[in-house]
Amino acid sequence: MRGLRFCFITTFYPPYNFGGDGIAIQRMARALVERGHHVTVIHDVDAFNLMNATGESTNPAHDDDGVELVALRSGFRGLAPLLTHQLGRPLANRRRILEVLGNGNFDVITYHNISLVGGPGIMAYGSALKLYLAHDHWLVCPMHVLWRDNRELCTGKRCFRCTLLHHRPPQLYRWTGMLERNLKHVDAFIAASEFSRNKHREFGFSREMEVLPNFLSDPPSMEDTTRPHEPPYFLFVGRLEEIKGAQDLIVAFGEYTEADLLIAGTGSYRSQLEAASIGNPRVKFLGHLKEPELRQYYRHALAVVAPSLCYENFPLVVIEAFRESTPVIARRRGPFPEMVEQSNGGELFSDNAELLAAMRRIQRDAEYRKLLGERGHNAYRERWCARVVVPAFFEIVRKTAERRRRADIVNALRSLEDDRSGGLRSA
Repeated sequence: MRGLRFCFITTFYPPYNFGGDGIAIQRMARALVERGHHVTVIHDVDAFNLMNATGESTNPAHDDDGVELVALRSGFRGLAPLLTHQLGRPLANRRRILEVLGNGNFDVITYHNISLVGGPGIMAYGSALKLYLAHDHWLVCPMHVLWRDNRELCTGKRCFRCTLLHHRPPQLYRWTGMLERNLKHVDAFIAASEFSRNKHREFGFSREMEVLPNFLSDPPSMEDTTRPHEPPYFLFVGRLEEIKGAQDLIVAFGEYTEADLLIAGTGSYRSQLEAASIGNPRVKFLGHLKEPELRQYYRHALAVVAPSLCYENFPLVVIEAFRESTPVIARRRGPFPEMVEQSNGGELFSDNAELLAAMRRIQRDAEYRKLLGERGHNAYRERWCARVVVPAFFEIVRKTAERRRRADIVNALRSLEDDRSGGLRSA
């Protein structure tokens, strides 16, 4: 029986991406291919280049483990995504997108981060089953992150002023009802956490949303288990932007002298963080690390600290730490309380005193640290690995297909599952 044909539409996709959303999309695309489906990803290289203020280098890959990549580039370059951002529909790449959708004979289209690749107008393209996976809060926030006036958590909409204070041009189409009109073309909406679903409701999103977390696949066993940094250390992993909160860790490590702070990642706020850490030799910057090397740092850390100031959607850093049996210390904000409570694999903090106390407990009590790591790893296996999340995704597709009376999709999924089960039994 043939697999389904999926088309993923997203602004950013590795290596042309920032942060975790592109990585999560890539993991899902690869997981579907591994299970016998065909996946085409449409992504926008011009948008990446427009937003790449730090000049991050890329190493384009021609083969993405069986995923077909359609990289959009136009003669308009950065003007193309800027027009999409302002008008809410693709202009320069419209013909190319429609050509791919028309020739692909797709069963399912999934929308991801679409602000610069197509805006709400792209939701009307194609006749396949359509799912929107919310990797951020773009459906209710022009800035995606509910960070009002570029300085505080958003507690109520004043989007025009906020957009200007973020130094972005306002998306005037948001005041015309264009976004709401195009939502009717989408058959199912998916949030990555219960927190994110609730925030969408709070800010006026009226459509029902499923909850499907991001996931990790089990990588090969590490051959080299050498400790990458000799003194004991706490680890921060993420984009170096002000809203990620690493500056609060640097302040805390002005008092905390029992371990080092290692900061892995790149971003526009790195120079400010480096300036804040001058005079403290225990704060070290690792830059961008490839996954095998980063896993070494995860595995040997006392804990991973996640101090985000903004509302995250689903922080991959938490489950990446849990996969390596490393506990997490996270700010009591966004989905972090949800994930820590589900796993019992870490501690939460609201202020500097709670952060310092949590670090001392975890560093000084090896048995407690081990217990937290084991709990986190068990939760990863039960909740956030591909073996659990990918079947849940197919169940959402199946239920949506039944509502749309797409018996062909329902039957294809059933046949593939029967074949897979039969193969497992015979093995």
